[in-house]
Amino acid sequence: MRKYEILMILKPDLSDEAVLETKERLQNIINSFGGEFLSEADGWGKRRLAYSIEDYLEGIYSLWLFNGQPETVDELKRVIKISDKIMRHIIVKQEK
Repeated sequence: MRKYEILMILKPDLSDEAVLETKERLQNIINSFGGEFLSEADGWGKRRLAYSIEDYLEGIYSLWLFNGQPETVDELKRVIKISDKIMRHIIVKQEK
């Protein structure tokens, strides 16, 4: 398995339950596609954006580390693309 990190910016007007539900859904995708969720970085939370995205000036940042296969990443990208709760994301494969 390869090591990846994902940085997501969620919409700031989401309730705590909606944020938790979105994160659990993505973690379930990682696990069901043979991956392993490692950790979520602390201290990110709601921050001001450098420029407005969809008329939002703030976003809820979330940085994760996980192990997975390329199929895991493809499925995550597909689900994130159709989600209306996530404004931006980037998935990066970590170097050895």
